[in-house]
Amino acid sequence: MTIACEFSREGHPQNGAGQAAYERTAPAFWRASDNRLLELARSGGTLSETLDSVCRFVEEVSGECRCGIYLIDWRGPTVRTGAAPGLAASFNAAICGLPVRSDSGPCARAAYLMTQVIAADLDSDPLWQASEFRSLALAHGLRSCWCTPICSPAGSVLGIFAILQRSPARPTPFQQNLIAGVAHVASIVIENARLAVTIRRSEAALAETERLSCTGSFVWRLSTDEVIGSGQLHRILELDESQPVTLGLIRSRIHPVDHPSVCEALERARSDGNDIEHEHRLLMPDQSIKYVRMTAHAARDPDGHLEYIGAIQDVTERRLSEAALGKARSELAHVARVVSLGPLSASIVHEVNQPLSGIVINASTCLRMLTADPPNVAGALETVRRALRDARLASEIIARLHALFTKKEPKIGSVELNEVTRELLTLLQSDLQRHRVSLRAELAEDLPPVIGDRVQLQQVILNLLLNALEAMNSIDDRSRRLVVRTEQEDGDRVRLSVSDSGVGLDFQIAERLFEPFYTTKRSGMGIGLFVSRFIIEHHRGWLRAAPNDGPGAMFSFSIPSLGREAMSSCCRAPRGP
Repeated sequence: MTIACEFSREGHPQNGAGQAAYERTAPAFWRASDNRLLELARSGGTLSETLDSVCRFVEEVSGECRCGIYLIDWRGPTVRTGAAPGLAASFNAAICGLPVRSDSGPCARAAYLMTQVIAADLDSDPLWQASEFRSLALAHGLRSCWCTPICSPAGSVLGIFAILQRSPARPTPFQQNLIAGVAHVASIVIENARLAVTIRRSEAALAETERLSCTGSFVWRLSTDEVIGSGQLHRILELDESQPVTLGLIRSRIHPVDHPSVCEALERARSDGNDIEHEHRLLMPDQSIKYVRMTAHAARDPDGHLEYIGAIQDVTERRLSEAALGKARSELAHVARVVSLGPLSASIVHEVNQPLSGIVINASTCLRMLTADPPNVAGALETVRRALRDARLASEIIARLHALFTKKEPKIGSVELNEVTRELLTLLQSDLQRHRVSLRAELAEDLPPVIGDRVQLQQVILNLLLNALEAMNSIDDRSRRLVVRTEQEDGDRVRLSVSDSGVGLDFQIAERLFEPFYTTKRSGMGIGLFVSRFIIEHHRGWLRAAPNDGPGAMFSFSIPSLGREAMSSCCRAPRGP
């Protein structure tokens, strides 16, 4: 129901018949107006379309008036046009951009003071005699302007509802009721539009965040097994976004090897309601493999039913990068071992020459005994046995060198740290003699074995020993002492330390020594200690350097022993060196 009435300057119907009609129909009019305004608020159109319809409705029921809804941009703050279909474009263009001040015009003043401003006669009102708004309004044939703030529930001014007329006038109670209703509806419309914009921005930000992090979100309702997934989840599972995500479809994507563990985790979540955290592989339709990490938190919906809110992240690139990094570190470790060949060359020659020389001597002796007249068969047999012993020794030395300097996959097992240390000290014996270094080996008795890779631990100890020898090369004013010590620590740990009487080190650079490619040597590569720390940390240990109380420095590492129960989680080969 729509009733149109024309108003005089005082806002009352123009004649007696109109007054009587108004009094009879006013309740029905307000019911119809309220319903119409609420319909406009729920129209679902854009903000400008809805506000435009509200303005047209007010102009329809109010006769000759013209109205506009102006929004406030508080970043300026300035006035900007929201909707004013009955006003000239030139008038609206001049209003748009007005600063929100008390002297900029009734609209700006109403927003600034947060109160209704009634300019009953712009031509005679002294408040507006110097205002540019007065000249603008009169130039467009407008004499009165009523401006009412449109406020949010929090009390902030969202905009201004303005009614302008060609004749001087003040609003009547009827018109004030209409203005209040329109301002209320306009606040709902503007707030809803802002909320919709905020929601769209949040959804867009969430979608972009999910895309950048390769993470898809989901809600799993256990009562119905319904799964609601985001667009990124569809992309991870390589599904069309129109295709619904189901629990069965997700299970069909799981790699057959990982299928039992994933199903077990889901069933456990269904029964105990605990959070889910699981990493597994997906086998895609093109037979490619993806690595994903699933995390979900249990919650209750409004009806009290259990549901999981979670995310699935595609970690394939990270896993492939980790594998590539592990391979690169393995190559680097091999380079570090090969670099050790230079300083070890003299010891290697000495160690291999000894059994080879023994073989040659024994073979010559055996030959003489066999060619003697009569042949000394018993003596020849004994020399052959000695030759075989030397041959086995040479073979063992070469095998140890081969294991140390060739590229091999890590092999985890029980390692006797004292035994490994003794082997390396034997290998370095000629180097120690050549560098005039006195060795003191303090290897603890009953030292428990450790779990790890024998070759990798050999590499660490060898690197520490060679660094100690090199640190003492230039020392001539004191004896060159090398102390190698093993000991058992509290907490089922084993510690090995290498101490020298060399040039020492500064506390400030002690930690930098373990950075990749940082070196204090003229011909150093800066990878030995970096690789050594990496190896020890993957054996669940630590490697440190510190200056001695006297001359020189001490490098030491500590790793868990075989007796530690927690080592069960360490029995895996590190992906690195």
